[in-house]
Amino acid sequence: VKSYKSLPQLLYHIQWKFRDELRPRFGIMRCREFYMKDAYSFDINDAEALFSYNKFFLSYLRTFKRLELTAIPMEADTGPIGGNLSHEFIILAETGESKIFTDKRIFELNSEGTKIEKKSLEELRKKYEKFYAVTDEKFNKNDFEKKVPEDYRLTTKGIEVGHIFYFGDKYSKPLNASVDLPGGKKDFVKMGSYGVGVSRLVGAIIEAKYNEKDEVMKWPLSVAPYEVAVIPLINKNETSNLEKAKNIYNFLKSKNIDVILDDTDENFSSKMKKFNLIGVPYQILLGKKSYGDLIEFVETGKDSQSLSLEQIVKVLTEQKEKI
Repeated sequence: VKSYKSLPQLLYHIQWKFRDELRPRFGIMRCREFYMKDAYSFDINDAEALFSYNKFFLSYLRTFKRLELTAIPMEADTGPIGGNLSHEFIILAETGESKIFTDKRIFELNSEGTKIEKKSLEELRKKYEKFYAVTDEKFNKNDFEKKVPEDYRLTTKGIEVGHIFYFGDKYSKPLNASVDLPGGKKDFVKMGSYGVGVSRLVGAIIEAKYNEKDEVMKWPLSVAPYEVAVIPLINKNETSNLEKAKNIYNFLKSKNIDVILDDTDENFSSKMKKFNLIGVPYQILLGKKSYGDLIEFVETGKDSQSLSLEQIVKVLTEQKEKI
């Protein structure tokens, strides 16, 4: 890249990384080998670089929403990476390593209506920055008590699932990474970096979606291993339920629904418990409550309902369209 005409540039990779972690813990939450998405932006000036930064700010909010996670962007310490602007995206979890201090009202915010325009994106970031939300590295007790009414103060733990930085020319200057500007002058490119711990997200979703009391897991539809499981009650001397299950399976496949059929002769309740643990978000149960054209349909963790196959397809299709 030699000229301003080649900017902006955005480079990214998703790959396994290794870190000599002193205390690996919490399973896949903090381990020596992990899967990471890294991206880097290169822009002609600060205004354009902040535009790139704010686009990632929005895209991370939207991505975590698709994963059914409430991720709060919090002002964070830039640490050894440096720069003067940084946000961590953190979801609340008692097993989290990050101690957070925030205004509860920040949970009422969302990114709906935000446009990919400089003004709109800047307003979105400022909207979140209006409310006090920091990690322990930037916590100041006096500021917290001054800026947040007592009824809205929240001190808890969270899991960092993403981190974005804007560091200007901190790295481009020592690397002499400059471009030709209009008029013949040169200037160093302005940079930002943006990371998501992909493998850590798996653990974060489990923390958010697993009901330990009922032993029920429900994966978000966007990352679920299957969208629906067909679970028939099978008797050795009666195969009509299995045949019905196969017909339903084939019909759902024809409607582009990702479905799995449990055709094992395992106990019916054991099958249901197994899929509750696997976390398939919807189940079709062909047991005593399914009769005629009505089929027992369950959204994992909720009460069942009797629907026709066409109604089930409609429910699943509508849920997929929301992703």
